Amino acid sequence: MTDDTTSAGGTAPRPPLLKRLVRSRVARAVTAAGLVGVLLGAGTVAWRTETLPLLSPDPCWNTFDDALTERVFGDRETVAETQRLRTDPNSRTAVYGQCRITSYKDEERARAAKQLTVQVRRAAGYGRQDVWPAEFLGADMVPLGSGLPGMVSPVRAWLTLPESCTGPVGILSAPAVVDLASGDLAHSGLVAENDRRNRAALAEAVVAVTNGVLRELGCSGTYPAPAPDKLAGLVGWQDAEPGAFCGVEGLSAPAAYSDSLGRVRVGPDGGAARSCEAGGRYPPGSLRLTTVVDPALAQVFADEADYGGTRLDRTEGGPEGFGSIGVTRGVYLAQCQTGEVAFVVERMKAVSSVKGEGANLVRALLPKYVEAEAERIGCGPVRLTLPKVLE
Repeated sequence: MTDDTTSAGGTAPRPPLLKRLVRSRVARAVTAAGLVGVLLGAGTVAWRTETLPLLSPDPCWNTFDDALTERVFGDRETVAETQRLRTDPNSRTAVYGQCRITSYKDEERARAAKQLTVQVRRAAGYGRQDVWPAEFLGADMVPLGSGLPGMVSPVRAWLTLPESCTGPVGILSAPAVVDLASGDLAHSGLVAENDRRNRAALAEAVVAVTNGVLRELGCSGTYPAPAPDKLAGLVGWQDAEPGAFCGVEGLSAPAAYSDSLGRVRVGPDGGAARSCEAGGRYPPGSLRLTTVVDPALAQVFADEADYGGTRLDRTEGGPEGFGSIGVTRGVYLAQCQTGEVAFVVERMKAVSSVKGEGANLVRALLPKYVEAEAERIGCGPVRLTLPKVLE
């Protein structure tokens, strides 16, 4: 991290005492060196900073108080680092700030440490170093709820910052978001009870942090508290339905891949995006089909639609749009009545077919998926013509 990084540490059995020490300006100077020694002695890693730690009472821009920390991490000890927020509304790839909280138990120490990473940034699309959609648009993501433009899963959460605070979304410029990542994507869906608890904690945390970011940036307004008990049900794996692949009527997987893609998990409607993953029992699956109905968030895929492969053509009569197709991913952005909608088909990893033969999955599915999904969401008839160069 940079010199703008500040650190805070805590021991779970004595959080009230530690918080009092951290918040006391006098005690801060007296105990800083001693506390750093305690953290190093406990087996944690010292953050690279030339400044003394404990410049803020609570991590993540004064948002993770004792109560929220306990709900997210339980009784585990925590050490945190928080980077100062920076604003640059003229840069569509600006990273505004980062916070990281590492938790562990005494007997585990660094060997089994767990981390929660919070980032404030523009949601970057494919073709960039940071591939945001792969992490935060999985099939297990469900809407946060009314008045909350974001989504949450047991291991990921994100919430869009208002344009009035961070600058408008424009052509090829995705919205600024606050996102939280906790653990590996493959850890989602293993234990339902844990998933529900973790998802509820992340939902609360992403709203609390986002409101803290708004306050830190001097922006007015706050987001309402989430209602974790009203979130959509957990998204699990199920058998693919014939003739309605990924819950899309009229869509079928190529026959050569029927065995490999026989299991799917389908995310719910009602949010900024809806994804389906197929081909496995563990995330992220082998194939992902995504429809992004939020016009601002659809801009995450604008670069890929424009430059990601061979240009796609559409037949006359439908809504305006543009897209591209390659071997592993096809993207089409259509100008629907509600604004731009992104339709994405992507192969996440290799998919086996009967006798090792079969049509290119992206080529076989994208035109039919766009046509069926556009019809399902009321976008109007969209007919794509595949480029001959791929034939």
